Amino acid sequence: MADDDKVFLITGASTGIGAATARLAAQEGYRVVVSARSEDKLEQLAGELGGGERVLAVRADVGVWEDNERLATAALDRFGRIDIVFANAGFGAQRSFLGDSPEHWRAMVLTNVLGVAYTIRATIEAVRERQGHMILTSSNAGRRALPGSLYSATKHAVTAMGESLRQELNGTGARVTLIEPGMVDTPFFDNPGEGRLQAEDVARIVMFAVGQPAHVDVNEILVRPTAQDG
Repeated sequence: MADDDKVFLITGASTGIGAATARLAAQEGYRVVVSARSEDKLEQLAGELGGGERVLAVRADVGVWEDNERLATAALDRFGRIDIVFANAGFGAQRSFLGDSPEHWRAMVLTNVLGVAYTIRATIEAVRERQGHMILTSSNAGRRALPGSLYSATKHAVTAMGESLRQELNGTGARVTLIEPGMVDTPFFDNPGEGRLQAEDVARIVMFAVGQPAHVDVNEILVRPTAQDG
């Protein structure tokens, strides 16, 4: 079981992997800070997690620096510490350079790349102080380029960011883990698919990395459904 005092902050927490991880973290005794752009879904999740003194819901857009600052400040004001940050917010695009609009691309790059960097910047001092843990959601697509996929390029950036962050925090006692899922049956995809990972599968992997002894830093976990090609 987790130390009841530890604080677990999750972005992109309203659905999918983020929400599943929030549920497991709360079950394991963490105080939980959940954040996303959808205030209604956040409040629903906070209620499901028990609300009260152990759960804080903060609406924020990770692509806006001031929102990240406000999120970190709200967590510290409520709980006085941040031990684990799961920078999970992100979304995808069509696999074609003639697909989604330039506006969609811009929003995706802002969220998937700069948003992760903003979350890191806003929370790194608090995590380093607690000798805590930074977890970033990359992707199988961040290991191998996909045809026509700007999304894949954003996840390659997150993969590089994770290693850069690991090097910056090396020797501080803080840990960094990249989670790289393959196909997951979440709202990320328009159509549900058989044989995909479930959000809960990835959440258990996040908790596995977090649950290792302090001297063990699980740097990367690539996980695919057994039926996925490539």
